[in-house]
Amino acid sequence: MKVIVKDNYEEASLEAFKVMKEVVVNKPNAVLGLATGSTPLGLYKNMIEDHKENGTSYKNITTFNLDEYVGIDRNHPESYYTFMNKNLFSGLDIPAENVHLPYGDKKEDCDAYEKAMENYQVDIQLLGLGGNGHIGFNEPGTSFDETTHIVELQERTRKDNARFFENDINQVPTHAITMGIATIMKANKVLLIATGENKADAVKAMIEGPKDTSCPASALQDHKDVIVILDKAAASKLTK
Repeated sequence: MKVIVKDNYEEASLEAFKVMKEVVVNKPNAVLGLATGSTPLGLYKNMIEDHKENGTSYKNITTFNLDEYVGIDRNHPESYYTFMNKNLFSGLDIPAENVHLPYGDKKEDCDAYEKAMENYQVDIQLLGLGGNGHIGFNEPGTSFDETTHIVELQERTRKDNARFFENDINQVPTHAITMGIATIMKANKVLLIATGENKADAVKAMIEGPKDTSCPASALQDHKDVIVILDKAAASKLTK
């Protein structure tokens, strides 16, 4: 696990962009695992600017997203489908048919997403980190052997995400469909970004704590190639 600490969010986003661009340039038909939320916005902004200014192409890239809420329409302003189109895909030359996001509320929907990924090898999986240590929507207690599944969101996660829903937790969906930890671990490389003091405990548990389902991200200790990019606030409780 390679840990890089930058001064602030902007510098962390730029560092993450360098890692992502290297994959895309070296392999123009790479498979990218993508994430949503506020964490990757800076990275996505850099990707769009680079595409426009330097012509870095995504026309042969394939993407698979980590997760999606259950019970809201794909075109809802806060769906991850809408988020990805607004904050990344609309600014790149990636064909719509190369983009994949999980959707649905049944085991069959989860199995179908796993099957869609069968013929692909994810070259780089982008992750954020929940304040409770979740990656994707794999909440504490999730088995490390889990593949794509439906999860009930913990109250802390729903409180953290209420800011996207007019600060009203009652508007935040109670369930999500998410790649499981076993699915995430199949990626060739993992790129995790965490910024802000509210992530410091989760960062410490992920990197220095025991490998335990109480911190789902600690599963990454077993991955062969992980780059963790932090700002100083998120790294503030690390002792090593």
